[in-house]
Amino acid sequence: MKVIIAAIGKCKKNAPEKQIIDEYIKRSSWDIQIKEADNSTQTQEASFLQNAIPHGAKVIVLDERGENMKSLDLADKIASWQTQGCSQLCFLIGGADGHLQSTRERGDLLLSFGKLTLPHILMRAVLAEQIYRIQTIIAGHPYHRE
Repeated sequence: MKVIIAAIGKCKKNAPEKQIIDEYIKRSSWDIQIKEADNSTQTQEASFLQNAIPHGAKVIVLDERGENMKSLDLADKIASWQTQGCSQLCFLIGGADGHLQSTRERGDLLLSFGKLTLPHILMRAVLAEQIYRIQTIIAGHPYHRE
């Protein structure tokens, strides 16, 4: 599986969150790439995010209005997409003002990680761990415990 994380805001090279992100990307057997852009207008952010989506990818938009799923349920959804021939995922993380409606409409899934507001860099670290967790669930690895 190829995974793109498209995010608004840049991660500093020596940020502690970057170490966490890099660790989970290193652990994963999936090809995970991060595309990032500076904060700008919401319209420019939407354009960057939508242009980062590879053709044929399933799009997961991280949004507070989205569905709050258990890791097992998200893994089941992604496994189902794989069974249907999906080989690419694209996660979209918006800027401080969130996503435009056009970006939310582009998603195959609107996903919420709860009602808390998290800094974009910390959200990436949480997402990187969840991508690793989902991959291990699908592979039957004992990392995840219910």
